[in-house]
Amino acid sequence: MYQNNRGEFRKQESLFGEFRHSCLGRLIIIGGILGILAVIAWLTNPSEQTMREEMNDNIRQWIQENDSLNTDGIDDAVQNTGFIFTSADSVDTPEQKQMLESFEKHNRLVYFDHTLFSTMHIYNSFHVEGKRCGIGVFGLVIPTVNFNDFLLREGPMRKDYNQPVIRNYGNDEYFGENPDLGGVFRYDGE
Repeated sequence: MYQNNRGEFRKQESLFGEFRHSCLGRLIIIGGILGILAVIAWLTNPSEQTMREEMNDNIRQWIQENDSLNTDGIDDAVQNTGFIFTSADSVDTPEQKQMLESFEKHNRLVYFDHTLFSTMHIYNSFHVEGKRCGIGVFGLVIPTVNFNDFLLREGPMRKDYNQPVIRNYGNDEYFGENPDLGGVFRYDGE
């Protein structure tokens, strides 16, 4: 029997297979996939109203979850991730209502549209340049806010020029004259 491809030990690839394995072909395929993702991101970019509603919900959740303990960045990230899938309860206690009114008085949320995604920034006298507190992409609003970014009360820091900072701790008898601040802090609960 006669074979016309005798001596060739590899299988001949199709034109699409050769295109797929070439450098230009791979770049075109990756560009096409990224183009499709960009169109989907553009179509599902959250509107300003959606971003405001979600961010106000996330801020109410931070006010409800607030405690006096400083947490690290991982705890904040886990909490923010949980806030994506949950919604806040109604603000019931007078303290929470007062904190929410104070937040609305001293802070301002500004929406920025970046075509493929959108961001929300918080502005107050502590963050004059603004700090990103939420990212909206693919129809989802991802909070990046922290309770320490809120400004809930304003007042003077100093009496006169070059005076020490006012420290309003409430009852001065608690600290005494020489407080021992070098010890370990132990949280006894509420």
